[in-house]
Amino acid sequence: MTQTLPGLVLSLAMLGASAQLATARCEDHVPQAKPQNVSRDQVGQDLDTIQERGFITFAAYEDFPPWSYEEGGEIKGVDIEIGRLIAEELGVEPRFTLVAAGEELQADLRNWVWRGPVVGGSVANVMLHVPYDSEFACRVEQVVFTGQYHVEEIAIAYREDAYPDDPPVPAYFRFDTVAVENDSIADFYLSAFPGGQLSGNTHRYPTAKAAMEALARGETKAAMGPLAQLEAGRVEGISIHTPPLPGFGVSTWTAGVAVHFAYRPLAYAVEDAIFAGIQDGRIAEIFAVYGLSFRPPELR
Repeated sequence: MTQTLPGLVLSLAMLGASAQLATARCEDHVPQAKPQNVSRDQVGQDLDTIQERGFITFAAYEDFPPWSYEEGGEIKGVDIEIGRLIAEELGVEPRFTLVAAGEELQADLRNWVWRGPVVGGSVANVMLHVPYDSEFACRVEQVVFTGQYHVEEIAIAYREDAYPDDPPVPAYFRFDTVAVENDSIADFYLSAFPGGQLSGNTHRYPTAKAAMEALARGETKAAMGPLAQLEAGRVEGISIHTPPLPGFGVSTWTAGVAVHFAYRPLAYAVEDAIFAGIQDGRIAEIFAVYGLSFRPPELR
């Protein structure tokens, strides 16, 4: 199984840690080659073309509840609804392609935003749920990172019968079991705990959903991961909190969208649509329908 999106945030965590050693933002940046002589059908379309043809294409991660997933032959999720909101603002039809997460975020952007995959598929006009980091953004010049719509954070879900008084913090997992998605940012954090003290009690599962199902079955006392994914798997008898996480370089990050660098008018229009949806409460309503906490980024 390829790396899932929470694991992709690891690249931002690594980048954030290394960036602390620099005295200026992107001080060591080496400009990247931009795509040349690439046909329009490979690099997406401009805003006028999208509106003339009547539809806009979105790439969203597959098997990534509650953000984007397929159920009963229907594509669902918070990101899908945000894509529909964008399309409505532009006056066009939304079309979605669910894509597998690659080894790293940069590869996904290359495949689905600015160049296209080597075999099968094509780039989309907009890629949804792209984690944003300013240091990373200035290194990937082929992409415009815009339309930030939600601040994600790492949280801990726990069985109320196991912790009737005090919610658990990572140090508890020296003695208690905790479920995580394999190779995710939560897995990385717990594995890096000093002295490997938590490794024996960290139970790894293929997805955050599977980790929450294991918690519900009582296989572990807690689960750790992005708040929205924990909330999506919460059942009766399970609570969730967001404690301080000492030594965690990237315990919060912002989700937005990515657009090919050559189509800035499209990027501006998408950003305006998302901004309007935050301001008038439509995006908050989407989160509420899925039973999730909404934490908007700072409005411009």
